[in-house]
Amino acid sequence: MTATPEGWQAALARAQGAGRLPSVVGGVLHEGRLAWTGVAGDTPGVEQQYRIGSITKTLTAVLVLQCRDEDLLDLDDPLGRHLPESGYRDVTLRALLSHTSGMQAEPVGPWWERSPGVPVPDLLAANDGTGRVLEPGMAFHYSNLGFALLGEVVARLRGADWWSLVSDRLLGPLGMSRTTYGATAPHAQGSSVDHFAGTRHDEPHADTRAMAPAGQLWSTVEDLARWLAFLASGHPDVLERSTLLEMAAPVAPAREYGLGLRLLRGQQGVLVGHTGSMPGFLATAFVDQATGDGVVALTNATTGVATDRLALDLLVGGDPGADPVESWVPSASVPGEVAELLGLWFWGNSALELRWHNGFLESHTLAPPELSDRYAVTPDQIVGVAGYHLGEILHVHRRADGTVDHLECTTFVYTRHPVR
Repeated sequence: MTATPEGWQAALARAQGAGRLPSVVGGVLHEGRLAWTGVAGDTPGVEQQYRIGSITKTLTAVLVLQCRDEDLLDLDDPLGRHLPESGYRDVTLRALLSHTSGMQAEPVGPWWERSPGVPVPDLLAANDGTGRVLEPGMAFHYSNLGFALLGEVVARLRGADWWSLVSDRLLGPLGMSRTTYGATAPHAQGSSVDHFAGTRHDEPHADTRAMAPAGQLWSTVEDLARWLAFLASGHPDVLERSTLLEMAAPVAPAREYGLGLRLLRGQQGVLVGHTGSMPGFLATAFVDQATGDGVVALTNATTGVATDRLALDLLVGGDPGADPVESWVPSASVPGEVAELLGLWFWGNSALELRWHNGFLESHTLAPPELSDRYAVTPDQIVGVAGYHLGEILHVHRRADGTVDHLECTTFVYTRHPVR
């Protein structure tokens, strides 16, 4: 590892300024030990908790592999052997762990990350199998619902709720005392930033209940560093290193995902871990299992930074001698003469946006756009053919007069104007 503390801080500061992050904290591991921590933006320090979103899935996956190593289950068991009332009885536990089951990305109902959670029986009843979008094994298709079901599998096998198992079987042995189910002070407030005005708005901290195994937990840089050290080396009271290496092997047809672990290819090799997002939060945590070098970064922003890219940038470190990126500060208000100018404009056919940023009116071109999802339009429906919404239907909701009101795809709602 050749990066320096000055380089790590420069990379963190660049992410905060360029991404309009209210706060961001980070840490770098060297040979399994936390070698550096840093902060940027408005935060009291690295001891503050942030929501870690889908990094939670790595803990759920370890619980599943513990059961496998104790002969309580086989990864090729059909889900119905453990959850007979599930509508996805035929998919295997291995397919759920690797997101190759073909089930839909999100559970039926409102956006689960921002809604009061439901109990497990309600989740199982609402997701009866009709939401399947692909045949099992056809493609990698990320499913939050799948990990909620895995959490219930281990709960039934152990005779205890998922959170108790996480606390007793993982956090306790690893000394992760600042990783909790809900927020514990000091903790960050989840935030979203108005795209054009730069004003900051609080996001809810919903209790996701049945969906908790997919993304509920809160943690800190130090605790996630402990988790990464475990993913690299194992722990006699949690899971052997040989099983962790098995979890890091890609599962076909997924090339960048193993058994509950994401694979991230960097300059020096493959890192394992996960990214995470919840309303108001983004997180990333990855480690090289061969060297123990790794990185953690947490921010209280809904958008603003590509979390996998942030992990790689922070691990390598920025150039401390380069021109610094101006630190971003949320707008307290927008001048009246500016407010009516914000938004999308066109120069001929070329789109650009005007936004209020650190007291200046800035113009940003929208070309070339970054492709997020691609949809095929047929006479009967609009269906995702690439991206996160692969196989999902894009629904067009119309007003009484027939005009388009909003779009919705697997609980993601798109509107013409900001909704708070």
